[in-house]
Amino acid sequence: MLNTLAAQLNFVRQIQAVDTRGVEPLRAIRDETAEADADREIGLETKGVREALERETVVGKHFKRIRRRDEEDKSVRDRPSKEWTPLEAAKKKRGRYFVVNSGRGEEEG
Repeated sequence: MLNTLAAQLNFVRQIQAVDTRGVEPLRAIRDETAEADADREIGLETKGVREALERETVVGKHFKRIRRRDEEDKSVRDRPSKEWTPLEAAKKKRGRYFVVNSGRGEEEG
């Protein structure tokens, strides 16, 4: 363990010895070019943004809360999927529920 610590401290000393005058510090470790910034930008042309905004309505006279119309989403959400049965992948089951081990007082069974 002491050898590992010594190696890490030696690495830090070598990094600190590098002359960084005139080098602009990084804001983050990622691509900071204008092209990368444009790629991360979200706008109306981004997939699904325009459609999501079109489903929103303003509710109320004073606070003007934004609510999303869910006509299309409810039909998909309420319909049971025939392909997906979550209990098939569960390791432990109790009736129609699956059991999640919390790590506290785990029992076999």
